[in-house]
Amino acid sequence: MNGSRIAAVGHYQPAKVLTNEDLAGMVDTSDEWIRSRVGIRTRHVAGPDEPVDELAAHAAAKALASAGLAPGDIDLVLVATSTAVDRSPNMAARVAARLGIPSPAAMDVNVVCAGFTHALATADHAVRAGAATRALVIGADKMTDVTDWTDRTTCVLVGDGAGAAVVEAAPAGEEAGIGPVLWGSVPEMGNAVRIEGTPSRFAQEGQSVYRWATTQLPPIARKACERAGLVPEDLAGVVLHQANLRIIEPLALKIGAVNAVVARDVVDSGNTSAASIPLAFSKLVERGEISAGDPVLLFGFGGNLSYAGQVVRCP
Repeated sequence: MNGSRIAAVGHYQPAKVLTNEDLAGMVDTSDEWIRSRVGIRTRHVAGPDEPVDELAAHAAAKALASAGLAPGDIDLVLVATSTAVDRSPNMAARVAARLGIPSPAAMDVNVVCAGFTHALATADHAVRAGAATRALVIGADKMTDVTDWTDRTTCVLVGDGAGAAVVEAAPAGEEAGIGPVLWGSVPEMGNAVRIEGTPSRFAQEGQSVYRWATTQLPPIARKACERAGLVPEDLAGVVLHQANLRIIEPLALKIGAVNAVVARDVVDSGNTSAASIPLAFSKLVERGEISAGDPVLLFGFGGNLSYAGQVVRCP
């Protein structure tokens, strides 16, 4: 049991960009108001002909290409999403069909903003147990589908996109590239972040989420580092759920990762829910801001008030 590793990553965002100035023409807000409260400048918006599985498939195809693998090399597809419109076929099955992956196990994971780190841990466990050889783990959300564009407290936050990782067994004698997960939730506070109703709409209690994230999560994130045999100072990168720059910066500071590059993709992409961590991680890898083998903390949090984090080695 050598554990697993991330072989490659990839990401995808729709071409259309919605700026703060664009939003100011739609709702009572301004560029200054948005930047001062959440730190976001732009976000990408998918069109009506761009469903969640299409975003996911684009990101997954890039990860496969980067890993030098063919669709037939994959036997498990996990898609973390909370914005699937249909119950069946699920997003994982639709992605597998788009990519031509033959007979994979195909499952969706709905843990909202912590979905990708939950799915990554699930893939790691499956590979360790011998239930899968190689897995595609995807975070994809089309948050603009569940947005009330008259609510200036939420519509300024969201964006659409997808990120993906290929997970495979670590070679014999090589250290595991995905550390033990630390996950949990606060069910009694689950209503603080919601996507519910008909039609489904995103809503949250922003101050409650801010207080919880900045006070309760730092020791949990540090414990995830301990499970990987590291201290926060050892980290080369920190990729938190890209909820809000005013949450990311104090949380990263309190974790104590003083030598790490901290992902701030929320500035350009907004809150893409389950897509935010793999999207931001893939961009750090693509830009060379972190190097192969570097330890990086991935830490998701949000809906249900759930959280999950693990230290991974950069592919």
